[in-house]
Amino acid sequence: MLFNSIGFLVFLPIVFILYWFVFNKKYQHQNLLLLVASFYFYACWDWRFLFLLMFSIGLDFLSGIQIEKSKTNKEATFWLTLSIVINLGFLGFFKYYNFFVGSFADLLGGFGFKANVWLLHIVLPVGISFYTFHGLSYVIDIYKKRIKAERNFIDYAVFVSYFPLLVAGPIERATHLLPQIQKKRIFNYEQAADGMRQILWGFFKKMVIADNCAPLVNEIFNNYHTESSSNLVLGAVLFAFQIYGDFSGYSDIALGVSRLFGVELLKNFAFPYFSRDIAEFWRRWHISLSSWFRDYLYIPLGGSKGGLWMKIRNTFIIFLVSGFWHGANWTFLIWGGLNALYFMPLLVTNKNRQNLEVAGMGKFLPSAKEIFQILITFILTCFAWIFFRAESVAQAFSYIKKIFSNTLLSIPQPFPIKILALTAVMFIIEWINREKVHGLKIERFNPWVRRGVYIIIIYIIVRYANFGNNEFIYFQF
Repeated sequence: MLFNSIGFLVFLPIVFILYWFVFNKKYQHQNLLLLVASFYFYACWDWRFLFLLMFSIGLDFLSGIQIEKSKTNKEATFWLTLSIVINLGFLGFFKYYNFFVGSFADLLGGFGFKANVWLLHIVLPVGISFYTFHGLSYVIDIYKKRIKAERNFIDYAVFVSYFPLLVAGPIERATHLLPQIQKKRIFNYEQAADGMRQILWGFFKKMVIADNCAPLVNEIFNNYHTESSSNLVLGAVLFAFQIYGDFSGYSDIALGVSRLFGVELLKNFAFPYFSRDIAEFWRRWHISLSSWFRDYLYIPLGGSKGGLWMKIRNTFIIFLVSGFWHGANWTFLIWGGLNALYFMPLLVTNKNRQNLEVAGMGKFLPSAKEIFQILITFILTCFAWIFFRAESVAQAFSYIKKIFSNTLLSIPQPFPIKILALTAVMFIIEWINREKVHGLKIERFNPWVRRGVYIIIIYIIVRYANFGNNEFIYFQF
């Protein structure tokens, strides 16, 4: 079930009414409702993979209890290893089997050997990368004695399968979400109203920006051989707008929907295209994934405690693993490696944490220096997005090579004035509210001004949105 579908617009009010008016006596009853609703939400995509989700939930629930009950570290390590191996085994089988088998066959072919390999022809279970990481962080935190094992199966199952975050995050932590699940929730009008504003902004970014950019991006990337250089540049820039509108739009909807049920999820985006360097960009883009790799991979590898070479090694590892997490393709590994290279000058000069506050903090406009830094960071990011979007490494390099031709300075044809104008509206609103939690948090303005803005946003969605039930990009990850 997609957030941007008629089915969800029927599903959400029903669950909301039942949650607050029928099952509101005890939070345990609300949790049971959320679990049933979440399973139904997931089953609407493909009911067969619901059993895989249930197995993953049961595995980590029992593993957590066994880790806590273990009398020796060896026994606890066994249960932790069992959970990690099975979880990553399922993830690897469904997501990476074809990649590894195909790469091995290509390697043998390079030495003159022909290998007949068996490839899978199944759909990747939606959300598997996200709910697998929920479970992994949970059992690791128990092993590290950061949290106690949960004994209530329903509460734990809601933590993993909570429908707003189930298929594309944010990647939650048990330390943050479970305490909210295990207490009585009281309806808060201000929280719910702001949640509705965040949902509205998410729909604007997804349906107006991302879904209008998508057809032109697809046209340019699919026919890059015949496109002018300026059109290829436009394609890369529009994909940057598309993936931001798509993924941050999803996150805004997810966070806003969750707030309707009195639950606050982790913030996943913080206006990343206003970043002044790549380090700042990665503190603001897909925050829940970046922090997950920091806490469960970078720090266990030694983090920044070792010498410079250890820092460089660990940084490359997390960027490459992050790239591989996104998909089984060499393009994602190159994308991750590029971002690691971008990061190196900042790491070597100890300037990777120099921009912790938002650009132009407390001012209406940024300085000329900040504008230049934001522009350079955006250009570097767009260049890396070419590998992310390309179907193959060969296509990515051909695309880049063709950019640098004698048509680079020509005007793109056709020039998408409507898309660029709507994108400008999005960035202007987000710049004004860049110090807030989301782009449409404008409570400081006069009530009539706020209502006018909401009406204009709704009108733009009705007038310009692409109502094609387009899937979210991160469903494939």
